[in-house]
Amino acid sequence: METMDEIEIGPIGFVRNKVKDKEYHGWRDVVSDILVKEEYVPGLEGLADFSHVIVLFWLHRVTPEERATQKARPLRKAEIPELGVFAWHSSRRPNPIGMSTVKLLGVENGRVRVQGLDAIDGTPVLDLRPYVAEYYRVDRPAEPAWVAQAMQAVSRPTPREEAMD
Repeated sequence: METMDEIEIGPIGFVRNKVKDKEYHGWRDVVSDILVKEEYVPGLEGLADFSHVIVLFWLHRVTPEERATQKARPLRKAEIPELGVFAWHSSRRPNPIGMSTVKLLGVENGRVRVQGLDAIDGTPVLDLRPYVAEYYRVDRPAEPAWVAQAMQAVSRPTPREEAMD
């Protein structure tokens, strides 16, 4: 099996919004513009027909020390068990790649407007993918009980609570 030691990637665009603090909570209502580089604008054709988009982005303000973290407590809450970084939605990881499924508000002239993207102003965007339920939907996913507790701590309903609305 062939292995790769390095991968070369670059941004297709950048996030623009009013959030500057990487510790911000309350992303649900944040409206962001993804300003797509001119050479990638043709790739947006047809995206506006979808209601949601998956955004992959580079968490550019994660420090080398944070990237070296292997275990942490979600939201730094003492009542939540310490976990490996791959068991939680944390920016502290070896490859600080963020991924969010967000509401698509519009696509116009290289600008993709979304709601709910948990990325600060200036964040490099690596990729955009339309949310296609047949590919991404998971019916009744299992998760530990502490997840609901953690989501309440950031004043955001769990996916199960959202489904009940």
